[in-house]
Amino acid sequence: MTTENEHSADVPDVSECATYLKALGDPIRLQIVKALQAGPLSVSDLALLLEMEMANVSHHLRVLFHADLVSTQREGRHIYYQLNCDFQKKSRAASSSLDFGCCRIDLRN
Repeated sequence: MTTENEHSADVPDVSECATYLKALGDPIRLQIVKALQAGPLSVSDLALLLEMEMANVSHHLRVLFHADLVSTQREGRHIYYQLNCDFQKKSRAASSSLDFGCCRIDLRN
């Protein structure tokens, strides 16, 4: 028999999952996440890659950062964004995916 506390520990927090999914609910943010699969990139790198203004890319990165989907690393004057390694899963067979516990998102190229 399982107690309520044991059972709730196995179930992911649905509000946390909703935060992740909401942050990924924009096509530009999905493009950013796919670009970051290759490794850390700066705002200017992403702006060039996506052919967007740096301010727009920065806004989308801020949303992803506050949802804890990306982390940052400072190197001199530059800040590099990378996918949060807690969610990124790589399989030998195919593409990378993000695993939130409540669901997994396949990021195929």
